[in-house]
Amino acid sequence: MTKNEFMAELRSKLSGVPEKDAEDRLGFYSEIIDDRMEEGISEEEAVRGIGSIDEIAAGITAEISQARNKDQKRESKRKLKTWEIVLLAAGSPVWVPLAIAAVAVTFSLYAVLWALVISLWAVFVAFTATAGGSIVIFVVQVIYGNALAGVAILGAGLILAGSSIFLFFGCKNSTKGTAVLAKKIALGIKRIFVKKEAAK
Repeated sequence: MTKNEFMAELRSKLSGVPEKDAEDRLGFYSEIIDDRMEEGISEEEAVRGIGSIDEIAAGITAEISQARNKDQKRESKRKLKTWEIVLLAAGSPVWVPLAIAAVAVTFSLYAVLWALVISLWAVFVAFTATAGGSIVIFVVQVIYGNALAGVAILGAGLILAGSSIFLFFGCKNSTKGTAVLAKKIALGIKRIFVKKEAAK
């Protein structure tokens, strides 16, 4: 069988395949035959070495059919069917408030987390300021002859100062932890929307 005969018969077998796909495959096999002939193989041997036309045509048809099915699946994922749109519209009185509630809960969680952190820092500032103020009160009490009261106040101030040191590290770690948690929540929400966009 010559190259022209092979190409004509293969074209006939691919009559049910889209023209562009058929031309691409025909061009591919034409180049293979030409390459073999350039290597010194006769035209008939080059054609014979490619294989059965029926098997080649069946393989091409199956490959293109599989590619079409994948494209159709992607298309079906991108577009909502009519019944899905109707179902979404009918269920909107239920899922819309739920979606709003979910968003509200998320923002509330953010607010509560950062409110706790701010509260801890406020306590730290109060402890530090009180500890500093106790020194001033101690000096004043000593000047006015109330050394015992001054020592008691200074002792309380030192306790607050020591507590504020531990509280500082607690505030620092809680701030970092809250920032990491908030970032993870934000990334989780972002991934949900990114997946939805990719699925469309």
